[in-house]
Amino acid sequence: MHAVLCKLSRAQKWSEHGPPTYPIIGCLVSFYRNRTRLLDWYTELLAESATNTIVVNRLGARRTIVTANTENVEYMLKTNFNNFPKGKPFTEILGDFLGYGIFNVDGELWRMQRKFASHAFSTNSLREFVISTLEEEVENQLLPLLKSLAEASQVVDLQDLLRRLAFNMICKVTLGVDRCYLDPSLPVSPLNKAFDIASEISARRGAAPLFLVWKVKKWLGVGSEKRLKDAVEEVHGYVEDIIHDKMKKIDESRENCGKDLLSRLILAGHDEEVIRDMAISFIMAGRDTTSAAMTWLFWLLSCHPDIEQELLKEIENMEENLLDYESLKGLKLLKASLCESMRLYPPIAWDSKHAMVDDTLPDGTRVEAGDRVTYFPYGMGRMETLWGKDWYEFRLSRWFIEPSYQGGSLKKVCPYKFPVFQTGPRVCLGKEMAFTQMKYVVASILRQFKIRPITSDKPVFVPLLTAHMAGGLRVMIQKRDHSK
Repeated sequence: MHAVLCKLSRAQKWSEHGPPTYPIIGCLVSFYRNRTRLLDWYTELLAESATNTIVVNRLGARRTIVTANTENVEYMLKTNFNNFPKGKPFTEILGDFLGYGIFNVDGELWRMQRKFASHAFSTNSLREFVISTLEEEVENQLLPLLKSLAEASQVVDLQDLLRRLAFNMICKVTLGVDRCYLDPSLPVSPLNKAFDIASEISARRGAAPLFLVWKVKKWLGVGSEKRLKDAVEEVHGYVEDIIHDKMKKIDESRENCGKDLLSRLILAGHDEEVIRDMAISFIMAGRDTTSAAMTWLFWLLSCHPDIEQELLKEIENMEENLLDYESLKGLKLLKASLCESMRLYPPIAWDSKHAMVDDTLPDGTRVEAGDRVTYFPYGMGRMETLWGKDWYEFRLSRWFIEPSYQGGSLKKVCPYKFPVFQTGPRVCLGKEMAFTQMKYVVASILRQFKIRPITSDKPVFVPLLTAHMAGGLRVMIQKRDHSK
């Protein structure tokens, strides 16, 4: 093996921007060596590139362009949007799980679903439904549970707790039902567990060094692909049962049976398979993204108690016990904290498109038809060219016009510099709903409790379909003493 590598090193071809590349195998050697730290490896390569763009060629995978260049991001997500769809390679990886849902389709089917979702997310009735669901889940479930955990001095995995809460929230908003117990002493619901398995295995398909491996396992029906098939069948079965029950109620009453998205989809007359896949996509989008962002924020606040105190002042200055849509919009410091947390630890670490025809990116990088073109929020949040020499600091003033953020106005940051909600025609329609949910939950917790991790170790960021904290975040809950 050593002799082979020596020969390859003599034949090594360095691409202009990218990892060491050899004939036939491309960068497979360095890719394999860095397989457990791909995010940081790519970030290092991008920082060394004059254009913040790299080209990755490796055996068993299509040519991949990874960029942290804002002009390139704008070009692929907006200016030349039509040349950079999700593409068949992407939809093939997620097709078994997400089917024909909005996040896994292009063309007319995407436009039809986008039109429906755009209307649904802009209605006052859905906004009111989200707030009332938040009140019910947080006031009646989450806060009493945190109080009991604090009184018992019990260690809890905050990430797991927030994931359960987010899962209940998105199931209620999407399906009109909840499917998960918040209490960590009770088991995770079968539906939640099946989502975990399906999303993890689907993500690992895309990260596999050789894509043929998962295809062979799928053809043979063995290993992880067998587990994926079983998990998808379980998710489909749960959601289809709920659809049938909802359809029956609507037929019997001849009217809308709820404000949830599923009722709206059924009344809009969509095909049952499309309804199922859209519902699964909505759950997937809202399930882990907000919980991941909140988990990282609570960890960061534990490292920056001065910022936690500033947030607490902002929350306590609100009208007592009033957390409605308008008052939540006024929590500017909290929004800046969430943005800064997502800059460093984005819920979606990277996102890929596939070029339809040959093209050239604004920085001069050549794109061939079929190339995978990836924009990289995780790396972008770590680029000195974008955020300065102190990019590694958790600093809220980045998000304010004034140097001192107290009482200041939030800055309009270029969406191509901070694309955690995508941008352009595919910009996340649930962005405002996500901020509303995160602000409500974080403000409610901070107002009454202190969250203290039981270890000072830095957590490990793990990117799958949505990112999470390896091993969770084990914390102690302490009630605040408001008499001080």
